[in-house]
Amino acid sequence: MDLELTDKVAVITGGTAGIGRAVADGLAAEGVHVALCARDATETEAAAQQIRDAFGVDARGVRADVTDPDDLDRLVEAVEETFGGADLLINNAGTGTHETILDAPDAKWQQYWDLHVMAAVRLARGLVPGMRRRGGGVILHNASICARQPLGHEPIYNVTKAALAMLSKCLANEVAGDNIRVNCVNPGLVQTAPWEAAARDATATTPDDWTDWLTAVAEEKTPIGRFASPEELADFFVFLCSPRASYCLGATYYVDGGWLNVVT
Repeated sequence: MDLELTDKVAVITGGTAGIGRAVADGLAAEGVHVALCARDATETEAAAQQIRDAFGVDARGVRADVTDPDDLDRLVEAVEETFGGADLLINNAGTGTHETILDAPDAKWQQYWDLHVMAAVRLARGLVPGMRRRGGGVILHNASICARQPLGHEPIYNVTKAALAMLSKCLANEVAGDNIRVNCVNPGLVQTAPWEAAARDATATTPDDWTDWLTAVAEEKTPIGRFASPEELADFFVFLCSPRASYCLGATYYVDGGWLNVVT
């Protein structure tokens, strides 16, 4: 199937590893030029070079901390100067938390509010004008099943991801008339480096294999009984970026192996 994405331009935050890198590779395989941002300049440029070599598209790495408004301004400027704007924005940067509501300081709440919510707000303000000039675009927010079905150890993550899902809906309504489609994806268990690190930590003083720990988590949480690969999730992101998904607007999609325990 031709996804009609050749020569589009995508901005992907947290694009050097895990889900973000898988999305970048998936889009590049469809002929999309990509701008990746992450906090480590060396890793960001290395990932861009790998994508250029593998897929023959224009890939640029921009060092940016998405919690820093000035860094986001520089990212938008770099995209405008290099590509003349963007057609696709994937707000992917984020990470889990560990705290209680009663003990977490204000600074930690603010840090994750900036990471999960305000980065998406600021990039929308920066990149939507260019999407309008280019005739439209797609914005995707990588939230989490925890936006609807919270995990007890990470209330800040749960709350900020729920806010990101609502932001997605509100922004979708605001820019639909500009031919810009906004959607949210709520993944479940995806086998990324943080999950693997957690598994190794959990089994460090036991005879258990860390992969067995992941299997036990998946069997407890999901009917499908396994983690998704980043590439499986990326395939869904790539489809939502495509004109083939032209009637998908203002929705939140669960890609969770059946983990969500309510009907939506």
